[in-house]
Amino acid sequence: MLVLEHLVKDYPGGIRALEDVSIEVRDGEFLVLIGLSGSGKSTLLRCINRLVEPSGGRILLDDLDITAARASDLRKIRRSIGMIFQQFNLVRRSSVLTNVLTGRLGYVSQWQGLLAHFGEEDYRRALINLERVGLRERAHQRADRLSGGQQQRVAIARALMQEPKIMLADEPVASLDPATSHSVLKYLQQINREGMTVICSLHYLSLARTYGTRVIALKAGRLMFDGKPSEIDADRFRSIYGEEAVEVEIE
Repeated sequence: MLVLEHLVKDYPGGIRALEDVSIEVRDGEFLVLIGLSGSGKSTLLRCINRLVEPSGGRILLDDLDITAARASDLRKIRRSIGMIFQQFNLVRRSSVLTNVLTGRLGYVSQWQGLLAHFGEEDYRRALINLERVGLRERAHQRADRLSGGQQQRVAIARALMQEPKIMLADEPVASLDPATSHSVLKYLQQINREGMTVICSLHYLSLARTYGTRVIALKAGRLMFDGKPSEIDADRFRSIYGEEAVEVEIE
């Protein structure tokens, strides 16, 4: 279980991105974070693996206090927390296979990582994970030869190389067209159905309703809603997105 207790994040200039956010995420959930841009979704996700340092509160993963962990321990902790980014974060001139193998950097020494020296088992695992996202036949292509949706699937395969307990996805379909968005989210849904906890930030409530088992809404860093996607009616939607908001559905 992942537990966030009274999480606070302040940025320079007096900007408070998260205000006393407490959440319990049960194993096997597909939790979707929704809210306007600037509501704190990305900050919350990045606090979980301490890409962003919380200003207050605690984050516990299976009773391990991530917020209290020393920098030397973070490398091991981050093995358990996969991360998928909006802009894919691939090395575009490297092959698909090489990009996926970088997901094992947390398991090899620094010099092995610098030399891209991976073992036979790592190569076997990389091909299996590419198979899981339907891209095994693209293993030896350059990453920049792939479409946006394919690049995001490579990023999913790379994160799976960590053998994580939790998969974080920060606006993973924001730069993709509607059809491709569904394609990528279906792979995350399949991973979730195989038993992995997924926490995914999304702009569209329609996508949250389709893929999420639970929705959390943030507004100006505060928790506004925590429940089932079906429980978000028109009034709740306006309280999250504002009185003038009109939901844009993705079919």
